[in-house]
Amino acid sequence: MSTRAQQGGGRIRVGVVFGGRSAEHEVSLVSAASVMEALDKTKYEVLPIAITPEGRWLASGDALKLLKQKVSVDHYPEHTIVPNPQRKGLVSLNQSLSTPALYRIDVLFPVLHGPYGEDGTIQGLFELAGIPYVGAGVLGSAIGMDKIVQKQILAQAGIPVTPAVWFTAEEYATESDDLVHLAERTLRYPCFVKPANLGSSIGISKVRNRKQLQEAIRLAAGYDRKILVEKAVRNAREIECSVLGNDRPIASVPGEIIPSNEFYDYDAKYVDGSSKAVIPAELAPALSLKIRTYAVEAFRILDCAGMARVDFLVDRKASKIFLNEINTIPGFTPISMYPKLWEASGIRYSDLLDRLITLALERHASKAGLKTAYQPKREWYKQE
Repeated sequence: MSTRAQQGGGRIRVGVVFGGRSAEHEVSLVSAASVMEALDKTKYEVLPIAITPEGRWLASGDALKLLKQKVSVDHYPEHTIVPNPQRKGLVSLNQSLSTPALYRIDVLFPVLHGPYGEDGTIQGLFELAGIPYVGAGVLGSAIGMDKIVQKQILAQAGIPVTPAVWFTAEEYATESDDLVHLAERTLRYPCFVKPANLGSSIGISKVRNRKQLQEAIRLAAGYDRKILVEKAVRNAREIECSVLGNDRPIASVPGEIIPSNEFYDYDAKYVDGSSKAVIPAELAPALSLKIRTYAVEAFRILDCAGMARVDFLVDRKASKIFLNEINTIPGFTPISMYPKLWEASGIRYSDLLDRLITLALERHASKAGLKTAYQPKREWYKQE
């Protein structure tokens, strides 16, 4: 493999980052396989960058296979991205080995779901390294990951969200009775209990009584220090809408998920293969337009970029809309709604990847034009 990116008429080197230290690790592997397969090899040189569940970075053509097989990678060369914009690449931590000291990278494509990948942490590293990357920046990623902060900002902006209460695991440890009573009094049953910072419906429970609520809180607390309890929308339809763009985002046609289980949990999403997607969703034109409008508004309000999937709950009888959550790195598996919704809207999977990479490069170029230095009238800081 060449150790420098091709310039001019050559291919763009894309570092696809996947795996990670998250309960959504396995979902990331499937998404990454789809992305790397669909990238046009005449345009792009694909560099797989795997992050193990322990946090070790690998740059190898076998990286995806190694993570899927869950084998030891201790003897493989370890790499990292350094926060030095002059390097703009992946640096080997094993200089004595015969591997290249530096892989130059033109653009990074994170296909990481959950904490340490979708929450702004790795986006901060990309910013410090000065490498263009697909998707939301630090702020949009962090807000998009935190369901509590996200909900508060959207509600303040006038976008309807479901009523909820939240608390920390530490607060619950000392005030459990008061917090259970607060949730019951404010929301009533049924309700949903969720870890604030996680996706793929991991750690989420639907509860109908106090015992189930207490068990669900303990489950959620195992995944995050903040716990969200939301009022359930009765007769809810699960509607999803994809958003694409930077400062002028557009929305796809909405689609409806008909889950195989009572709600769209992890098994219904990935394991049993029995959930169904109706694309486009059978919605009245005015309702469809409202959902698309809310999706774009949320994308802009939360300072997202590149891509996002926005999930809604729609009351089947009253046609009342609630924005459930936004996902700044949506799934890219063969059954994922984000690419399927765009395909139904006229953008093929490979063309969608092209657009996302172009948006990343455009956003980086725009930020690169900003001033990062200021010349004062006199160099006051040098004075003794």
